[in-house]
Amino acid sequence: MAYNLRNRNFLKLLDFTPKEIQFLLDMSKELKAAKYAGTEQKKLVGKNIALIFEKASTRTRCAFEVAAFDQGAQVSYIGPSGSQIGHKESMKDTARVLGRMYDGIEYRGFGQEIVEELGAHAGVPVWNGLTDEFHPTQILADFLTMLEHGKGKQLHQIKFAYLGDARNNMGNSLMVGAAKMGMDIRLVAPKAFWPEQSLVDECLTIAQTTGATITLTEDVQAGVNDCDFLYTDVWVSMGESAEAWEERIALMKPYQVNMAMIEATGNKNVKFMHCLPAFHDDQTTIGKEIADKYGLNALRSPMMCLSLNIQSFLMKLRTACILLKRSW
Repeated sequence: MAYNLRNRNFLKLLDFTPKEIQFLLDMSKELKAAKYAGTEQKKLVGKNIALIFEKASTRTRCAFEVAAFDQGAQVSYIGPSGSQIGHKESMKDTARVLGRMYDGIEYRGFGQEIVEELGAHAGVPVWNGLTDEFHPTQILADFLTMLEHGKGKQLHQIKFAYLGDARNNMGNSLMVGAAKMGMDIRLVAPKAFWPEQSLVDECLTIAQTTGATITLTEDVQAGVNDCDFLYTDVWVSMGESAEAWEERIALMKPYQVNMAMIEATGNKNVKFMHCLPAFHDDQTTIGKEIADKYGLNALRSPMMCLSLNIQSFLMKLRTACILLKRSW
C-alpha cells in the first residue's frame, strides 16, 4: 500500500505512524535492490538540495550526497563555518530564503527546536540529519540492517539492547523507533543516563498500541538476555567537553560491549551494532588521547562491531535516497 508523503518533513519518528515508517523501510529496500541491479531510475533530475551541517559529519553527509546524485539531484553543502546561520541571520529568515532557492533541505546540528523551526518556515521538505535529541535517518538505516541480519524476523519479533549513554539522540531515537514498530528494546545504562521521563512516558503510551516492550535497567545481565542485537554508541557525544571522559569512562565501564556480554545474551547468532564513529583503537587523534590518559582497555570492544557498520551506512544512503524521492 502506498502512502502520500509528498512535501512531508522528516524531523523525528514521533511524527510518523508505524505503517508510514514501514513504507519508508520497504521503499528503501527496493531502492537498494535497484541500485545493485543497475536499474535505479533518476526521479530528481532538476532538483536542488541544500545540506546544512552545523556539526561536521562523514557518513551522513556522504549518504545524502550520494543518494541525491544517484537520483539526479544537485546539492549545496553548507558547513559549520560556511554560513551566517545563527550569527547574522536567524534560522527563520534562513529557512525562508533557502526555501525559495532549493527543493529540499537537510539539517544536522544542535537543538531539535532549530530543525523544527527550519521545517516550519522553509516551505519545502526538511530532513533531520541529526540533532541533540534525535537521529531519525540513522534509525531507519539500523532497522533495515536488523531486518537483513535478523534471521528472517520482522521488527516486532526482534529483541535488542542499547548500552551506554541512553539519554543521547541515539538512545532517544532507538526507543521511539522500537515503540513505533512494536519491538522489544532494553535501555541498559546507569539511571542518570536514561532518557527524559517525558519521552519514556510517551513511548510507553505508544507501546500500548503497538505491543512494544520498553525496559530501562541498570542490570546488564538481565538487559542483554536473549537479545538478537547489542547496540552501543560513544560515551561522550559531540559538543561535550574532554573533561567529561574520565568520569564517564568510570560510569560506563560495566556497560562496555565485550565478549563476556555477548556470551551473556545466550544467543549464538547475536549481532553487535555501532552507529560510528567508534574508538576501538589508538589510530585516531581522540582515540590516542583516550588511550594515553586511560589506557587501551577504555577503548577496546570486539572487532566484530565493525561487521554491520558498513551495512548500516549503505542503508542510510538508501534511506536518504527514499526520503528525497518521496518528498516530491
